Amino acid sequence: MATPERSTATRRRPHAPTTALLVVTVLVTALNLRPAVVAVAPLIDEVRADLAISASTASLLTTLPLLCFGLGSLPAAGLVRRRGMTTVLLAATVVLVLGIVVRLVPSTVVLFAGTVVAGLAIALGNVLVPALIKRDFTGPAVGRMLGAETVMISLGGAIAAAAMVPVQHALGWSWRPTLALWAVPAVVAVGLWLVLRAQRREAPAVVPTTGARGLWGSPLAWQVTLLMGLQSLHFYAVTTWAPTLFVEQGYSPTQGGLLLALAGFVSLPANYLTPVLAERRATQHHLVVALVVLLGVGYVGILLAPGFAVLWMVLVGLGQGVGLSLGHAFFALRTRDPQATSQLSGMAQGAGYCIAALGPLGLGLLRDLSGSWTVPLVALLVMIVPMAVAGFGAARDRTVTTPGAPA
Repeated sequence: MATPERSTATRRRPHAPTTALLVVTVLVTALNLRPAVVAVAPLIDEVRADLAISASTASLLTTLPLLCFGLGSLPAAGLVRRRGMTTVLLAATVVLVLGIVVRLVPSTVVLFAGTVVAGLAIALGNVLVPALIKRDFTGPAVGRMLGAETVMISLGGAIAAAAMVPVQHALGWSWRPTLALWAVPAVVAVGLWLVLRAQRREAPAVVPTTGARGLWGSPLAWQVTLLMGLQSLHFYAVTTWAPTLFVEQGYSPTQGGLLLALAGFVSLPANYLTPVLAERRATQHHLVVALVVLLGVGYVGILLAPGFAVLWMVLVGLGQGVGLSLGHAFFALRTRDPQATSQLSGMAQGAGYCIAALGPLGLGLLRDLSGSWTVPLVALLVMIVPMAVAGFGAARDRTVTTPGAPA
């Protein structure tokens, strides 16, 4: 997969003594890029009961970070130009800790404010960690590190989904201090960035542009963006509401969290293998078919045969892994040069996460209005259709162009 070109000055690799530290710092940081959001889902029923809020209001705890993911990436380039990439990533990790810890305050307003703060911090990590990898590693190491980073992001979400309820029961805590436990690995990341920043001189930064103005008129760029946004919509809708859905189907809260975690864990091999399979063919329609079938069968199974939830969540998890990795793979496969790659990535992630934010909120509203999970599940099935259309368009052997040229 293509990576941005770098000048001789910006291709400088880290000194050997700090390379291992850099790898560990990147991976620990990636591990922290989802739990602050995902960890809420297994505890959301308790949050709703404690705060006396509706399902649609509770869904904002997942929706707001997604909006932050989309909008919070915009100042990344300017911040790095002024302060340097390592410094900005250190600051973002500190802000993430603050966003997690402040949710201990017994206030609904502060809970949502802390969630926004954590989401903005994660948005910077989403943009800058891959940029750091492309800057400080060369050759095959870039692909390996990007793959490892994606796996760590999914792993962090899976652990958060699996651990929340069992840890809460083991410690006998309420939901607020249980959520705050995720400040611990974030503090570890802060320490690693402090050590790294002290040991190595900041190199000139190469940051992907997020405006992508030349691509807004490209149909192919919009197809990639819609695929990215809609597969994220499915992921975060399921992440937010699956534990609650399974509890209403007769599972315990612990089992609901574990079923969500199962989807996260089985997505890991799909995360890693999908880009490899995508690069072997000029078109990727076979992977779009796999994405559609896995999610579609999984949703139908949850709706009609909830007793086999383990099987259905395995299929959903594999579909989520294919969707995320395929969306990222298209950034390089559908562009001719590194500059276009970074522009398409910025457009697809910025607009895509704003689309994804509709998923948790929409499902919560449908649950409130209908009184059951049948209508929300049918809605997810319906949303597979535009995702498939966008995916088949994005899977063609073409590259994005600026307005005025054929896509």
